[in-house]
Amino acid sequence: MADDLKTETTGTETLITPPKPERSLARIQAVPWFIVILLIAAVAWLGWRAFFYQEEGDPVGSAMLAFEKQNSLTVFSSRFEVVAESTNTTSLGPITLAESRQAAIIPALVEYRVNLSTIGRDRIAWDAGEQVMDITLPMLKISKPNLDEARQKTFTEGVWVSRGASANLSRENSRQAEIKAAAFAKNPEVLALARSAAKDAVRQNLTIPLQVAGYDDITVNVRFDGEKVQ
Repeated sequence: MADDLKTETTGTETLITPPKPERSLARIQAVPWFIVILLIAAVAWLGWRAFFYQEEGDPVGSAMLAFEKQNSLTVFSSRFEVVAESTNTTSLGPITLAESRQAAIIPALVEYRVNLSTIGRDRIAWDAGEQVMDITLPMLKISKPNLDEARQKTFTEGVWVSRGASANLSRENSRQAEIKAAAFAKNPEVLALARSAAKDAVRQNLTIPLQVAGYDDITVNVRFDGEKVQ
């Protein structure tokens, strides 16, 4: 301790000067840890910003993002049976050699889809004050009827039905069944069910993500092109 003190003698007085305080070793060691903590905080913030943060004030952008992820949404499917009937005649000139008839009951499936990728900002209206979003959907896309011919039931009449005649009857019944199934799929009552299912599906697919984004009291109204705003 005595070695660290500096003395100065002036006349008859001796002045003792204390040593200058050295820089704290603990403070020096804490600097790198402080930098590491800052880096960890920055990385955590960037990760949250990239994967969890959603800009408030742009619910339309959130809705479009949800549509982009869904792309094409199957909203309704209709299963029904189609009855088709056809005849086949084998003749030699004016003489009819054989005539056969076949009726078939064929199960069919038709799906109704909404092409969400075509929905842009022009189809979305947002009322920030009331927290109401209006969505206008494009017309439903109806799939080509899927005939389950493996499960069809057939009834054939004729004294003698050749292999060729049987193939012709089956082919004609399939053609008729597809036409009838496509016509049934456009039945107004079936279309009304499909549109209602589409509205419910789109409303549910938007309401939940928007509520998660902070719009707790949001109302989503959905309609199709040509329908009046309710």
